[in-house]
Amino acid sequence: MMTCTITGLIMVGWLGFVDWPVTVVSSNFISLLLIITLSLTIHLIVRYRELHAERPDAGQHELVRETVRTKIGSCFYTALTTIVAFGSLLFSGIRPVIDFGWMMAVGITIAFILAFTLFPAVLMLLDPGTPARLRDITGAITRFFARLIRKFGRPVLAVFALVMILSVIGITMLTVENRFIDYFKDDTEIYRGMELIDRRLGGTTPLDVIIDAPPEPVVSEEEFADDEFMDDLFSETGGEAGITGTSYWFNTYMLGEVTAIHDFLDELPETGKVLSIVTATRMLETLNNGKPIDDFFLSILFKKLPEGIKASLFNPYLSEDGDQLRFGIRVFESDPSLQREALIQKIRHHLVNDMGIGADQVHVSGMLVLYNNMLQSLFRSQIMTLGVVFLAIMLMFMVSFRSLKIAAIAIIPNIVAALQVLGLMGWLGISLDIMTITIAAIVIGIAVDNTIHYVHRFTDEFGKDNDYWATVGRCHDSIGRAMYYTAVTITLGFMILALSNFVPTIYFGVLTGFSMVVALLADLTLLPLLLVLLRPLGTGEPAPAPATTPG
Repeated sequence: MMTCTITGLIMVGWLGFVDWPVTVVSSNFISLLLIITLSLTIHLIVRYRELHAERPDAGQHELVRETVRTKIGSCFYTALTTIVAFGSLLFSGIRPVIDFGWMMAVGITIAFILAFTLFPAVLMLLDPGTPARLRDITGAITRFFARLIRKFGRPVLAVFALVMILSVIGITMLTVENRFIDYFKDDTEIYRGMELIDRRLGGTTPLDVIIDAPPEPVVSEEEFADDEFMDDLFSETGGEAGITGTSYWFNTYMLGEVTAIHDFLDELPETGKVLSIVTATRMLETLNNGKPIDDFFLSILFKKLPEGIKASLFNPYLSEDGDQLRFGIRVFESDPSLQREALIQKIRHHLVNDMGIGADQVHVSGMLVLYNNMLQSLFRSQIMTLGVVFLAIMLMFMVSFRSLKIAAIAIIPNIVAALQVLGLMGWLGISLDIMTITIAAIVIGIAVDNTIHYVHRFTDEFGKDNDYWATVGRCHDSIGRAMYYTAVTITLGFMILALSNFVPTIYFGVLTGFSMVVALLADLTLLPLLLVLLRPLGTGEPAPAPATTPG
C-alpha cells in the first residue's frame, strides 16, 4: 500500500509540476494507477510467499533476490503491454482521450520502477519469520477450474464460443447517441438544473441553422449591359427600397419562405425556443395591429431603429447585406427520444428536398453539432484503438514468448474479454461516449497481465515433466493464486467507482470490474485448455524409460 500511495503522489506531483490539467476522461487515472501498482506488488508478494514456503530457512536477502529475479521478466512485459494498451488511445483523435493515454503510460512506468526498487528495498528491512499457514480457499478455487476444464473441456469451449457470438451480436447494437443530461443521476443539481432550463427556458443545447442566399447567376456581356441600363433607369425608385431592395431574404416576397422555415424548426418535437428575423417581424405586426408590413415600412423601420434595438432584433439573425439568415434553436436535452444525428439530417432533408434550397446554402452549427461530431467519431476511434492495441500486443507476445503459436493462443482470452465488454454494452443499451470508449483498451491492458504471467509460468513448469495436464495443475496452484488475488483486487477497485454521481464513471467502473472477472475465467479455463489441445510446446509425451535386458 505504501508503494501504491507513493506512486500516486509522484504522478500527481508531476502533473502539477508540468501544469497538465485533468479532464473528465482522465479523472479516474489515480484509481487505475493504484490498481495497476497493486497488481504488480501482489505478484511479487505471492511469489515471495511461495519461495518462503519452499525454503523456510532461507534468509531475507535470498528470498527477495529470487523473487525479483523470477518476476522481473514477466512483470516487465505486463507493464509494457499495459503501456501499449493505453498508448493505443493516442490514435483515438480525441484530445482528452489522448492525454489520458499519455498519463497512464507515464504512471505505469513509475509504478513498475517503484515496484522493483522501493518495494523490495523496504521488504529487505523486514524479518521473514515463519511461513504462514492459512486456509487454502484460493487454492481450492483455482484447482477447481483445473479439474473443470480437464473433465468438461468441450462444454467450456462451447460456452466461450457462445459468449463470442452473443458479444458480436451485441456490438452490432452499439450506438453513440446519448444525452448529456444522462451523465448525471436524476437527484443531482446538474440534472435538475438542466431539466429546469429545458422545461422553463425553452431548451438547453444551442443549434444554429444558417442559410445563404443562392449564388448569383453568371450573365453575358449583353445581359450585363441591359442590367446596367435598367439600374440607371430605376435608380431613383430603387434607392428608396433600402435593405429590402438589396437583401435576398429581408423583403415581403421572401419573408413567407423564411416564416415557413421558422415554423418547421419550431414544430420539431426536439426543439424548444427558436429565434430568427421572423420573431422580430411578428412582433412588428403585433404593434401594427396585426396588419401585414410592406417593404417600405420594413426598410424605413430597419434604417431608423436605434442600434441597441437592432443589435437585439436583427443583427444576430440577419447578415449586414441581408443575404444570410440565422435561426437560433435551443434543443431539449432532456427529451428521451433525442437523436442528434437524425435531427440534423431531418433539418437538412426538409430544407433541401422539401423547400428546394440548395444543399450548399444550408449550414448547421452550434454546440449540438460539435457534440454530435465528437460522438460520431467514437466508432472510428474505437476501431482504431482496438486494432492498434491487438496488433501491438500480438507483437509483444511474439517477442516475449518467442513463438507465433503461443502468441496466437495467448491473445484469444483477451479478445474474448474486449468483445464481451463491448457486446454487453450493446445488449444493455449503454452508448459509447467519451469515457466508455476507453473501456475495451483498458480491459485488454489490464487483463493481458495475467495472461503473460500464466504463459511464462506454464512454459517454466512444462519443462519439469513435459506433461500438459500436470503443468496446468501446478500453474493453477501457484500463479493461479496471484491471478485470482489481482483480479479480485482490480474488480473491487473498479466497483468502487459505482459510488460516483457521474453516470459514465459508474458504467466505466462496473463494466470494467465485470470484465476483469470474465478475463480471469478465460485465463483460468480457456487459455490452459487451448494450450493443452494445441500443444505449442511439443507433443507433451514424457521421455520413455531406458530399456533393460532380462537376466
